[in-house]
Amino acid sequence: MTSFLRSDRSRAVAVWLIVVAAVVTGMVILGGATRLTGSGLSITEWAPVTGVIPPLDQAAWQAEFARYRHIPQYQLLNRGMSLDQFRFIYWWEWSHRLLGRLLGVVFLVPFLWFAIRRQLSGRLMWRLAAIFLLGGLQGAVGWWMVSSGLQNRVYVAPERLMLHLGLAFVLLAALVWTALDAAAGLARQTLPSPWGGRALAFAGLLYFQVLLGALVAGNHAGLVFNDWPLFAGRLWPHPYAGPSLWATLAHSQGAVQSHHRLVAYIALIAALALGGAAWRAGDLAPDAKRLGLAVAAAVLLQVLLGIATLVTAVPIALGVAHQLMAAITFSLAVAFAWRVRRV
Repeated sequence: MTSFLRSDRSRAVAVWLIVVAAVVTGMVILGGATRLTGSGLSITEWAPVTGVIPPLDQAAWQAEFARYRHIPQYQLLNRGMSLDQFRFIYWWEWSHRLLGRLLGVVFLVPFLWFAIRRQLSGRLMWRLAAIFLLGGLQGAVGWWMVSSGLQNRVYVAPERLMLHLGLAFVLLAALVWTALDAAAGLARQTLPSPWGGRALAFAGLLYFQVLLGALVAGNHAGLVFNDWPLFAGRLWPHPYAGPSLWATLAHSQGAVQSHHRLVAYIALIAALALGGAAWRAGDLAPDAKRLGLAVAAAVLLQVLLGIATLVTAVPIALGVAHQLMAAITFSLAVAFAWRVRRV
């Protein structure tokens, strides 16, 4: 059987995947802005194809606004909102969904081009197909998340927001890792050292912190306990516990914020230790050492940005910057994990 590809390496494929990863990062940023502006529930229907066209006349705007006025968020939080105010939140959510559709195009069209021209190996084809399906799942989970806020709630369920953001970061990691594989070739050679396991464990810690951050966002927990390092003058938040274990872990503002803070401290200590050890390591290449230092610096900056975001009660600019820095830091950690596993 003829090989699907002459070589596993392709700079063009790598550049394409980095562009897709950048668009995913844009989705994360725009999604954060949509949440911070309270816009996520402004579009109450899921129309993957026809939804690309926004209201084009006054009658269409009135119909869209009428649908929004039936949900609890309007009735309990935004009653009396004007049509112009509705347009403001509508455009945020519409832009977020439009970028999601463009993401599909940015991935699928070059994928088909490279496949038709036989510039993808069999292994890479299967991996990219899995990434495409993951992107589709992400869209479905996004609507599942939005639907949780259309009845009996004024915001989306925090655990569904956590799953939605978590899938976005899985997609980001898969794109970054696969882009690096495409640039260097899929042949994998691991170093005879524990660096691969350490780096992957650290990337996993950052991913866990992203999930905790999603729970903070979903519970609007950044709007309480806005002093640091204390919690409203206390060493520990009060109240902390909810009526059940799940209510505490996923729905208590005090609990989710304290967990996010604690893991941030652990991540910072681990990052500084990892970066310092990488710089001193004799078995790492210079570029791997620099990546290790970049990860440590990014985590430090992210922690400082998180503190600033908290004590200022999450202004939109800082909230968006914190989410952007999370994507950058996690991508650097993934790149470091990829690099130390190769000779």
